[in-house]
Amino acid sequence: MHISDGILSVPVITAGFGVTVIGTIYGLRHLRYEDIPRAAFISSVFFTASLIHVPAGLSSAHLILNGLVGLLAGFSAFPVILTGLVLQAFFFSWGGITTLGVNTMDMALPALLCGLLFRRWLCASVASPLKTAAIGFSAGAGAVFFSALMTAFMLYLSNGTHLTAAKIIFTAHLPVIFAEGLITASICLFLRKVKPDLLKMEMEK
Repeated sequence: MHISDGILSVPVITAGFGVTVIGTIYGLRHLRYEDIPRAAFISSVFFTASLIHVPAGLSSAHLILNGLVGLLAGFSAFPVILTGLVLQAFFFSWGGITTLGVNTMDMALPALLCGLLFRRWLCASVASPLKTAAIGFSAGAGAVFFSALMTAFMLYLSNGTHLTAAKIIFTAHLPVIFAEGLITASICLFLRKVKPDLLKMEMEK
């Protein structure tokens, strides 16, 4: 899902940086000092999950776990994902510098929206395992679905001739969408048992 340098148009790049700057500033303002270690851990999980990736046209397909990031980081999704992408760009040359804003926006915005949408149910005082799994699957699959859609749309906006590449990218992420849903659901169930406060909910009594 990393878009490389030299592909996107200047207006798209500018818009991506604008959204990312706003999202990052807003996220940092909501990040409490005591939550910094947790945010760093979530960023490392995001960084590690996308180490294995498969080229897909002008981008790549890989695990993202941005749905999980949204559930655990909330408003801090933008700085958490931006940190991971910056490290990937400098250490592995994945994505690019000029496309850093768009890549962050494509992954962090769906993460934030899914986090806001589904986190309230995870924060409920009583949450059954089935409900936890359903919420985790929906957040994980939904975030990747919209990230793939946004990535494809950014390519199309930059150049209409990239339509085929945009279709390839979206199609390549279809199995990833299902896999991310299952992985996020499994992680949420695990956290529910061993660290329920990380999900901001109490165990069912």
